[in-house]
Amino acid sequence: MGTKAYKYLRSASVEKVSAEAGTCAFKCSYPRDFNDPYELFLTVDYEQDPEVLAYYHEVIGAIPQLATTCFSKSPEVVPMWAHYAENHTGVVIEVDEDCVLERYPEIAFGDVDYRDGADPDILKALHHAIGTKKPRHTYIVQKAVLSAAYYTKLLSWSYEQERRLLARPEETVTVDGNVLVRMPIRCVTSLIVGFRATAETKSAVKELSARNRCRYLEMKVGRTRAKPFFVDEKGNVWVFEGGQFIESASVCESCGEPIHDGKDQCSWCAMTPEDADQAARQNPMRMLANYELLEGYYRDMAEIDRRHRKPK
Repeated sequence: MGTKAYKYLRSASVEKVSAEAGTCAFKCSYPRDFNDPYELFLTVDYEQDPEVLAYYHEVIGAIPQLATTCFSKSPEVVPMWAHYAENHTGVVIEVDEDCVLERYPEIAFGDVDYRDGADPDILKALHHAIGTKKPRHTYIVQKAVLSAAYYTKLLSWSYEQERRLLARPEETVTVDGNVLVRMPIRCVTSLIVGFRATAETKSAVKELSARNRCRYLEMKVGRTRAKPFFVDEKGNVWVFEGGQFIESASVCESCGEPIHDGKDQCSWCAMTPEDADQAARQNPMRMLANYELLEGYYRDMAEIDRRHRKPK
């Protein structure tokens, strides 16, 4: 099974992706348009002597502007659903990278490396190239800077688990001013709707998945695990593990959430009225409330907290 990449989109954008029959297309941008203005600061530390920066600028020049479209390595990144898929109402498209490479063998896929600052190894190579003046050493610097420029972001973006596709001009088309990379629709292997998707969005995406013969999944948020799970049209439950969807071996017979093997119900569904009654009897706050002491207790505890927070 090939590597999969995941594109987070607003629901309104999904039809545009497959507007031309038999293909899907993703909008690209260039490094000058990236949403992190500090990406190019992660090549070398620019606080260098002027002669060093002059040589760097001479051998690097302007970063080549290759068309770039961004994916994630995972379809379950909650902040990505929130930011790029309209607060979980949108769609994630699963793309088979091997399929894309069959169509465009020269297209480059790569993981983004997240860093706190510039790469000291590139600076070391730069100083070495300045000292030797050898073409081979200058070439090494050029190659390292190009890779860092496209595949490095600040550590604060690491939640995205980003993976990028780089395309040359001959692998793109321009439509209405937008640069697109097109690929066969068979490269789309799954369409996933967010857990807040409307009935209209679900219906449209189901139709699209049937037309393009790819898997339809709905993201679900359970109550016992901090990761989402996914349900297909037949009601089968899937989890994302090890970079792929795996059908859950065991699900709660009441709510359908994935659970550990050997259990029939999740912890919430297995809770009985007797469990709730026992918890209520053991709750000391209920006893304080019965004697009308709860409000005063909270007030006293808040005062103690305030005293402890005062600087000594």
